[in-house]
Amino acid sequence: MYLHGQQLTQDNHFQDHVDAGVPVQVYYQNQHKDIGFIELYNRYFIQINHTFYSRETHIFISRPGY
Repeated sequence: MYLHGQQLTQDNHFQDHVDAGVPVQVYYQNQHKDIGFIELYNRYFIQINHTFYSRETHIFISRPGY
């Protein structure tokens, strides 16, 4: 599917992670902010652990096997 550490940017990346139950790590300004499973997403935000993260300001990384 995705490599450990691969950056996610497109809707199909997020949907694949929802479908497969693969966790995603969230970074903001090169600092770890959260890790968990995607609950919801749209073109502006990704919801992980009941928190909305902006797709413009945060980086989302695939963490299979975590």
